[in-house]
Order: sequence, then C-alpha cells, then structure tokens
Amino acid sequence: MSASDDLPTVSTLAEAAELVARHRGLYVRWSKGPGVDLRSASSIDELTGVPMPGLSANSLDVEEWWGDRSLQLWTARRLYDYAHLPHDKGPGVRPWVLTGREIARGPDNEPLVTEVEPLCWIADEVIEAARAEVGRQEREWGTLRRGGG
Repeated sequence: MSASDDLPTVSTLAEAAELVARHRGLYVRWSKGPGVDLRSASSIDELTGVPMPGLSANSLDVEEWWGDRSLQLWTARRLYDYAHLPHDKGPGVRPWVLTGREIARGPDNEPLVTEVEPLCWIADEVIEAARAEVGRQEREWGTLRRGGG
C-alpha cells in the first residue's frame, strides 16, 4: 500500500452518512485506490479507449430535492448503484472517498474530477449495509450495471 493509500476507513453506513452530512463536494470512486489513480489522474473511456481529463467518480452530495429524507438512505443508494464494479473490474477494486474539482463529464454523464484529495476508504461492511438498506425499500432496484445482449 502506498502512502496515498494509507487512509482511514469508514466502517458503518451511519458513519458514511455523517461524512456526507458534514461535507459538500465529496465523490466516491471505485478503483484500486489513489496510489494507482493519482499517477495519471485520468480515466479511460472503456468503450473507446479515449483518455478523459480527470478521474471518473460519482457525487455523494445530497440534492436539495431530497429534502429532509433519510441521509443514510441517500448515501446507501449512491454507494449501492456502483457496487457491482469490484466484480466487473477485478481484484483490488474498492470504493474510496475524495474531494476535487469537477472539470468535465464522462460519456456516462459521470463527473470527471481533478485536483483530487483522497479522504478515506469505504469498508465492505458499508456496502453490505447499503445493499440491505436499498433492499428494504418498497420498490425493487438494481445497480447501474450494464447488461449485454
């Protein structure tokens, strides 16, 4: 583990929601970590192979329209939507939280972030809790995983 990978770990969904409540401008990125990502600070569009001008990430910021609804549910959904990535991208891929400057949007409308400052890892237990929280909702929901066919 490199020095930039030596980050604290958020270990509960409540702790993750508290982090989101305290800070604006947070993003989650699913990768092998900042030690790898910050070498180039650029993502590649998987379909075309085109380099993009920042790291692809997803905002954790609560939108105003969410109102006073559960912050834990908001955070769970934001984490759950991409929980398939470790399976799809292989060993060592896990979520981490960062701040940075959104410079553009990728082809899936994801923020592309520069001036990245890694904050923390998200533990596997948080992702499992996010799955459980989403599973308790009245409507069935799946991750944003793309299916072939």
